[in-house]
Amino acid sequence: MVQAECVVVGAGLFGLTVARELAEAGVRVVVVDKRDHLGGNAASAVEPATGIEVHRYGAHLFHTSDERVWAYANRFTAFTGYVHRVFTVHRGVVYPLPVNLGTINQFFGAAYSPDEAKALIASQAAELGGAEPVNFIEKGISLVGRPLYEAFFRDYTAKQWQTPAEELPASVVSRLPVRFTYDSRYFNDTHEGLPAGGYDAWFRALADHPRIDVRLGVDFFDASQPINKAACAGAVPVVYTGPIDRYFDYAEGVLGWRTIDLAQEIVPVADFQGTSVMNYADLDVPFTRILEFRHFHPERDYTKDATVIMREYSRVAGRDDEPYYPVATASDKAMLAAYQARAAAEDRVFFGGRLGQYRYLDMDVTIAAALDLVEGELAGLFAR
Repeated sequence: MVQAECVVVGAGLFGLTVARELAEAGVRVVVVDKRDHLGGNAASAVEPATGIEVHRYGAHLFHTSDERVWAYANRFTAFTGYVHRVFTVHRGVVYPLPVNLGTINQFFGAAYSPDEAKALIASQAAELGGAEPVNFIEKGISLVGRPLYEAFFRDYTAKQWQTPAEELPASVVSRLPVRFTYDSRYFNDTHEGLPAGGYDAWFRALADHPRIDVRLGVDFFDASQPINKAACAGAVPVVYTGPIDRYFDYAEGVLGWRTIDLAQEIVPVADFQGTSVMNYADLDVPFTRILEFRHFHPERDYTKDATVIMREYSRVAGRDDEPYYPVATASDKAMLAAYQARAAAEDRVFFGGRLGQYRYLDMDVTIAAALDLVEGELAGLFAR
């Protein structure tokens, strides 16, 4: 018998936010996760040999312009003043990303003014004839012109998504700003930073409530566990944040996901690359980027004897791989619609988060969606 008024499947940011809000409203919540830690893919841990905090599943950056979300996050953690900047290597030369006036002038060996650079990009994008971009290629060319698109987006995307670019939606590249100034910040948001005490401390603070019972190492689909899908069905409300296709045992097919393989290395130098993220845009380099974690927290007094780096390799996810990013081709979207119809018919099961909604969600959007669920459907359910 489930000893809870609500079961949350997944101890990531969406699930923990829902659990915390319900607990503060007087609801007893059990949170289960098949992993042995909180935080889902945003989890971090201290590398024991160096003392450097490592993002276990690749870089996670917090940024938002949503004042409600910013205030909510600051209830559980303070944030550093970290500003994210990214660079990319193309044919042996390092350029700043996202594309800005510095990138344009460096690439073309010029000294264009903002208006001159805008005119150049507009002339290069004119091959589209003013038509609305319908895929990744056309959107990329419309934003930066073909030369910059082919240098910085075409081959990097081929490595990253392992999917023909013409099959990728325009939204994949739309997330990146293009600036005709020398502003090299990666994000445009009002607020930006990293949890001052680390991601793990943030997630532990979220889960620290007497009405929240967290059970790690629990597979919701393992019938031998007391908290499982069959035991919960119809008996207790469930907030499910795992892959939506897995919930329905892939009845409509397997949705397309991209996964990443991470190769961590301790290098006996004080500084390996001089920045937190270095992309590699060319196909002859097998990995997409290198992360160096000491640069995420320059305010910390890390050792100068060694540094921790992580090479990131991207590939299509198999059924047994950890899904990271939805590919969202046309066939995926049709499949998702079928799963959403099934989800709507479930009794008191609420699907949320990146995996449950098959959407790429930044952390602030994840928190906002969790708050909306609690203040909307769940508030009405528990009020009754």
